[in-house]
Amino acid sequence: MTTTETAPRRRFPFPIPFGWFQVAYPDDLAPGEVTALHYFGRDLVCWRDEAGEYHLQDAFCPHLGAHIGVGGHVDGEHVVCPFHGWKFAADGSCADIPYSQRTNKKARLRTYPTIVRNGFVLAWYHPYDEPPQWEIPVIPEIGDPGWSDFYSSSYVIHTVPQEMSENGADPAHFRYVHGTDEVAEVETYDTDGPCSVMLSKQSYVTPRGVTYGRIDVYNYGPGFSKVWFSGIVDAINIATTTPIDAEKTQVRFNFIVRKFDDERMTSTVADAFVREINKQIQEDRPIWEHKRFLPTPALADTDGPIMKFRKWYSQFYAEPYEVPAG
Repeated sequence: MTTTETAPRRRFPFPIPFGWFQVAYPDDLAPGEVTALHYFGRDLVCWRDEAGEYHLQDAFCPHLGAHIGVGGHVDGEHVVCPFHGWKFAADGSCADIPYSQRTNKKARLRTYPTIVRNGFVLAWYHPYDEPPQWEIPVIPEIGDPGWSDFYSSSYVIHTVPQEMSENGADPAHFRYVHGTDEVAEVETYDTDGPCSVMLSKQSYVTPRGVTYGRIDVYNYGPGFSKVWFSGIVDAINIATTTPIDAEKTQVRFNFIVRKFDDERMTSTVADAFVREINKQIQEDRPIWEHKRFLPTPALADTDGPIMKFRKWYSQFYAEPYEVPAG
């Protein structure tokens, strides 16, 4: 008797989505510094020229394959390969071969559009090198003297960005995973191209009785969202999700709170928010890291806008993929 072995089914069928993704914070590198990164399933070199501008490029030198992020350095407006000293410009072109009077026009580093905005270094990724298709807006509360500085945390989760983002369209899980007394009531969920907005109201049980507030989520593509909490306190979480590869995602939470007159109160409230989010992501982690994507879930009539979310999110996959049945 013979048996046929089949490859294990992947938990998620999706390729890496395209969009704007956080790759660093502005203070991660000083002007003239170079570092190695790994995002989008690619080895990358991130560097700041001596004028302070950030650049992100594929890491391997097209000459003989050295990793420019490991031992490379910056010379003015160029990054220099540690193997043979070839210099590359911000647009990826070969600018100089020190032992030749000619450059090699075919030698180019793939370059990713990069911006510094809202306190983040964001890079545009598209598998086919399509240019940016939307902009990340300026969040006016960031840097406003009436709001606190960031309270940040970062995690690497063995899942894909879509699965993490889908939590926002699934308010019912907060009661059973996070033990919340009340579940937010979704009022509207609207999409407009790469943007989506989900408005919901939330009740909070306090020593003085029930207080009502809001949780409003604004997504700008698959990698950047603004979550506004109001009611007991005004707080904003800028959440960024960046695909590391087809199996892992880095998520960063960045909280700011509207300042109270008492600085200690501001710090206490911010610390409480950060503790709660850190607790919740640790509660979510075992679900995310062991669940499987079901293309046709058996939903309850009171579930959130999960299928509408999935339809919106599907636009960010440029590469073909097959969703298995069942």
